[in-house]
Amino acid sequence: MRADGIELLMDGDVEAVAALARGIWHAHYPGIISVAQIEYMLAQRYDPAVIRVELARPDVWWFVLRFDGGIAAYMALQLEAGGVAMKIDKLYVRPDLQRRGCGGRLIARAEVVARREGCRELVLAVNRGNANAIAAYRKHGFVLREAVVKDIGGGFVMDDHVMAKKLNVK
Repeated sequence: MRADGIELLMDGDVEAVAALARGIWHAHYPGIISVAQIEYMLAQRYDPAVIRVELARPDVWWFVLRFDGGIAAYMALQLEAGGVAMKIDKLYVRPDLQRRGCGGRLIARAEVVARREGCRELVLAVNRGNANAIAAYRKHGFVLREAVVKDIGGGFVMDDHVMAKKLNVK
């Protein structure tokens, strides 16, 4: 498998990312959250129209990681209020390509973007039941900051760990 690199998400790949998200979420989240909540969150976050609105925002960056010409992973970053932190809002890798460095490459890109924007840290929220992702983030230098439960509507909540990684800023 050949690594093609990380690119900004372009409009022509929005539907492919939405489809990839659907596949990843349905492969990974049953047992952590309900299928009803998966569908609710996919509609909120991955409808192509929603992604396109985010692509037009100056404080949001979407990236794709390609392998053999196809999209293997994606990430969305958002500048936090005040510009002190960059939030990794989404970071997902195709299940068959996990544990091959894709996530680490995306985190490294997030660090570059965050530093360029003057941020001092990366932050993210990860479901408390997502042990593999928590372990991966710890491996890349993230530490637990707090536990939060957030009502997202529709009778659903996100039960997350907020994790952070300090950046060496010059």
